[in-house]
Amino acid sequence: MPELPEVQTLVDDLNDAEVCGAVIKSARVFWHKTIADMEPRAFCHLIAGKQVITIYRRAKYIIFDLTDGWHLLIHLRMSGHLQIASPESPRTKHQHVILELNDLRQLRFTDPRKFGRFFMVSDALPILSRLGPEPLDKQFTAHLLGLQLLPRRRMLKPLLLDQTVIAGLGNIYVDEALWQARLHPHNLGSELNMTQIRSLHRAIRKVLRLGLHNKGTTLGRGQTTFYSLGERQGRNRNHLKVFRRTGLPCMRCRTPIERLIVGQRSTHICPRCQTV
Repeated sequence: MPELPEVQTLVDDLNDAEVCGAVIKSARVFWHKTIADMEPRAFCHLIAGKQVITIYRRAKYIIFDLTDGWHLLIHLRMSGHLQIASPESPRTKHQHVILELNDLRQLRFTDPRKFGRFFMVSDALPILSRLGPEPLDKQFTAHLLGLQLLPRRRMLKPLLLDQTVIAGLGNIYVDEALWQARLHPHNLGSELNMTQIRSLHRAIRKVLRLGLHNKGTTLGRGQTTFYSLGERQGRNRNHLKVFRRTGLPCMRCRTPIERLIVGQRSTHICPRCQTV
């Protein structure tokens, strides 16, 4: 579930917590599949003694630049989140990786659904080069969005979810952006005009900035929902216009919000504001 605002919120929290500069003394892995493309024992051996130089985000990846030219890429997938704990704190059953820091803290990865992945790589380019442009970068203009959408005869919803087209968008913020732009998720990218593209460009940036301002979107209180580093919930749920508001009145026209399936994904629209 975590999308660009949620992942960036975690990155900001990690930097505020001064994880940069810490040395990873050791690692323990309790679910082997969390470590991608490497045996857990090799991962633990390789990461031990590495210092964290910088922490940043690319798309939905949290990236730790480490000493000796190594990089740790973390993808939270559906239910992953990070937390800082003391060594005395008992491990919960869903905490699958524990990184022991030299400042007597632990960075723990919790993932009830077990889809999250750690990538320990000397070259991050093969993973990151496949990703599309960052929608909040200055270089992400309406013209660039048009270049990404117009050659593709695909429905807007799956097109915007494709991380090779635009990086960082997920189900929540795509639904919100399409509502803001008054575009139906069944519309084809190749059939948009420049007025629609400019509207969608503004909408994408608006909903992402709102999500960042509110420290992400937390839906409910279950283990699979989003929590920041300090187990704090995001505030953006109260600002959603369509996502999971089925049956409630549209905030523009009062028409009941409808839920449909587009590209096998649950999708929320206003049938009056968003027409094919």
